[in-house]
Amino acid sequence: MAKYALIPEQLRYEGIAADQDFFEPEPLSDAQVCAVHDAGYWARLQAGELSRAEVRRTGFPWSRELVEREVQIAGGTLECARHALAGGGVALNVAGGTHHAFRDRGEGFCLLNDLALTAQLVLNEGLASQILIVDLDVHQGNGTAAMCAHEPRVFTFSMHGASNYPLHKERSDLDVPLPDGCDDAHYLGQLRHHLPRLFDAVEPDLVLYQSGVDVLASDKLGRLALTREGCRDRDREVLERCWRHGVPVVCAMGGGYSPELRHIVDAHVETFRLAAHFWG
Repeated sequence: MAKYALIPEQLRYEGIAADQDFFEPEPLSDAQVCAVHDAGYWARLQAGELSRAEVRRTGFPWSRELVEREVQIAGGTLECARHALAGGGVALNVAGGTHHAFRDRGEGFCLLNDLALTAQLVLNEGLASQILIVDLDVHQGNGTAAMCAHEPRVFTFSMHGASNYPLHKERSDLDVPLPDGCDDAHYLGQLRHHLPRLFDAVEPDLVLYQSGVDVLASDKLGRLALTREGCRDRDREVLERCWRHGVPVVCAMGGGYSPELRHIVDAHVETFRLAAHFWG
């Protein structure tokens, strides 16, 4: 999507980030991918040996370039986590948030789950002991929920459209389904009710934040009715709480499908503006 090139351009234009603030991540190794993904699935994905049904479920025609892109995106989220934990406090992936990928299959434009991968690899490296995944994309992070279900050191929290994709929802540690047409007041009320309790109960030393902007009223797939101000206030609730608690946070951009590309880009850039405000 064009937004992935336009977001860095806008960040440079506004002076939020300079060239030295960006990095190009290394792709994950086979061993890293297989820390959470099925080795057979990964081998077939690399070789282009998925069945027609499996390819159709991903929403993408298979290509080697697509696989390389996905494994590099996941590498970017992992590198963001390492940076945030090393003292940066916050790091943002201009892509990422591939939360529909399962251990042994891809779904919904997601082939590898960068959130589940990053959480497990960070734990394996001993960089964190308790991780909170805050998924505020309009779609439930079904793959993330399933992949982290048996890892007590990862708590999954998803606020999402109740009637939106996926039809079959997995069980996160905490799910908050929202009605069609949910506005700023209801959305932010739910977030302000749950998020402080989670920080107190989970006591995370890393937050992985899925900040999809498909919650906007203008989104053609979202079904919710947040304004751009409401979406900004949502990000503020998460980022300010991390900042006040001294918890490193990684942001993955997630979805955004408004007809006007500039609205998508500006909503994503707002996440960066807020991060720069708190950690700049």
